[in-house]
Amino acid sequence: MTGMTHAPVSVDIAVCTFRRPALRDTLISLFELTPPPGLNIRLIVADNEAEPNAHALVDAMRAEAPYEIEYVHCPQSNISLARNACLAACKADYLAFIDDDEVATRGWLQELYETIRTTGADAVLGPVEAVYDDTAPEWMRNGDLHSTRPVWVSGTIKTGYTCNVILDMRSPHVAGRRFSLALGQSGGEDTQFFSAMTDDGGSIAFAPKALLREPVPAARTCFTWLCKRRFRSGQTHGRILASKNARGGRVPQAGLALAKSTYCAVAALATAAMPIRRNKFILRAVLHAGAVTGLLGVREIRQYGLVEAS
Repeated sequence: MTGMTHAPVSVDIAVCTFRRPALRDTLISLFELTPPPGLNIRLIVADNEAEPNAHALVDAMRAEAPYEIEYVHCPQSNISLARNACLAACKADYLAFIDDDEVATRGWLQELYETIRTTGADAVLGPVEAVYDDTAPEWMRNGDLHSTRPVWVSGTIKTGYTCNVILDMRSPHVAGRRFSLALGQSGGEDTQFFSAMTDDGGSIAFAPKALLREPVPAARTCFTWLCKRRFRSGQTHGRILASKNARGGRVPQAGLALAKSTYCAVAALATAAMPIRRNKFILRAVLHAGAVTGLLGVREIRQYGLVEAS
């Protein structure tokens, strides 16, 4: 029918921040995006610190911003609160999340948007490439243990992450869904969010060229930090499994996770002379050990907010 007009498609890009000067680099990379044709873009910055300290930075950068920026203050040091504030503030058809220590490549948003548009998925993940400096151990740089990519299970993605994702806000599997406040300081809130979404029939696709880069600070090049991160991830996985099984069914699951942890520990001993393989096995052992505690109801460790800042 002639004379018909179509409403423009819109995307909001959300950045949750907590005491990170690198937020400036993140915002600059978003200003330099190659925007998909006909797409309206808006930025949301959710400040999770007690005082609105990121407000001044956001205000100072408005003059060079090619898009509107909405600043939201969420003063409770709980990442789920900040993520939920972004969901509530979103006015667009789609909402993309990027972390405040990541830098977007110019085609990042276009790749996410084209993939979610063509696949009809409820969410699309992109890869995050870790960027190490020369102070990081050689085995860590070569093993690339900080980069983030989706996990495939029998050809599908069952869960996701918020460090590089776009959501279809019109989807019934996304609309009204929120991140767990109880996990806002331990982490794992994104795993729970996306697991619940796919359990309800939602779908997740992958855009391999929607690349973000994340410099790895010195504090995270410590093997202890990696172990804590994997243990907490295991706890979250175990807790999700526990929620899907009656009490009697959790014991076999915990036994299987313990067996996997033991196997990986033995494999680590067998590969002691090969640092990358050895350390990967150790981290797998720690992951499965975390799953055991999650299945048994042990409270997840705190890793974010003031804990991380200290």
